Amino acid sequence: MDETLVPAWVPQVDQNRYRSRKGRLAQNVLAICDFDMNFTYLYAGWQGSAADAHVLDHAVSFPSNQ
Repeated sequence: MDETLVPAWVPQVDQNRYRSRKGRLAQNVLAICDFDMNFTYLYAGWQGSAADAHVLDHAVSFPSNQ
């Protein structure tokens, strides 16, 4: 399991929410792989300013997102 920031292009009005702590526009992505390095779960779309723990908590709390 890992979370990473992926570069994002968003409208000017949404740019502040997608700005990471390093000042880049990004989308927060949670990815889980099995031992064969195959993705078993991918949760994307969170703004770059979202904390990793918040994204994980939301993914666990709402299983309908799977």
